[in-house]
Amino acid sequence: MSKPIYDLEERTFQFAKAVRLFVKTLPKTIANDEDGKQVVRASGSVGANYIEANESLSKKDFVMRIKISRKEAKESAYWLRLIHETNNLV
Repeated sequence: MSKPIYDLEERTFQFAKAVRLFVKTLPKTIANDEDGKQVVRASGSVGANYIEANESLSKKDFVMRIKISRKEAKESAYWLRLIHETNNLV
């Protein structure tokens, strides 16, 4: 049996897209507007930095950009948790 192929460029794109669609469903409050902006930026940066890593000119540059991508993923998780815990979400 062959292993499935994990296209991280596509997966990170789908993640950013899902975050944007989710943010559109939130109630319009000052907190949600600000937190939504933060999570939209961070989620988009995950994929953008991953793509830049794949186009890096050196191993050092690759490692740095992958670390940035990981940092943005953790930041996205933070904002999503904050949104979840400050809204009546199931």
